[in-house]
Amino acid sequence: MKKWNVDASHSSIGFSVKHMMVSKVRGSFTDFTADVGAEETDLTGANIAFTIKVASINTGSEDRDNHLRSADFFDAETYPEIKFVANDISKKGEDYAIAGDLTIKDVTKPVVFEAEYGGKGTNPWGVEVVAFEAETKINREDFGLTWNAALETGGVLVGKEIKITIDLEANPA
Repeated sequence: MKKWNVDASHSSIGFSVKHMMVSKVRGSFTDFTADVGAEETDLTGANIAFTIKVASINTGSEDRDNHLRSADFFDAETYPEIKFVANDISKKGEDYAIAGDLTIKDVTKPVVFEAEYGGKGTNPWGVEVVAFEAETKINREDFGLTWNAALETGGVLVGKEIKITIDLEANPA
């Protein structure tokens, strides 16, 4: 099993959520680390763990980002990190199901990321790279992210379902 270094400049952790029940707000976390130990082209048996700095949330709106960092949502001061640790990885055709524990605000719940192998190549500097894409959906309220506001027209400001996406490029350590 190889140890892989995640290339943060070519990787991202993003999310989207319904806004006012009609559109989506997208955002990302810009500060994260990952520990990955895996075979080059086969994730079964891999060791995968992510740590995300909540304060690095970026939705393109400073006011919204500050609200998301506040006690109304993530409470970044009290709970500065989001963590994911894989505990079972199975192959599904050419893709993978990566089951693990996601911890937000000290609440840990099982989640399954559906992952796709993006490929393997060599960059212009002669370094071998591999890429994967993964996504899952969670109910934010399951993790204590319950703030919301009712709309005059009915419905709520923030949807419950959050889609999380990970685009990962890594090279051998």
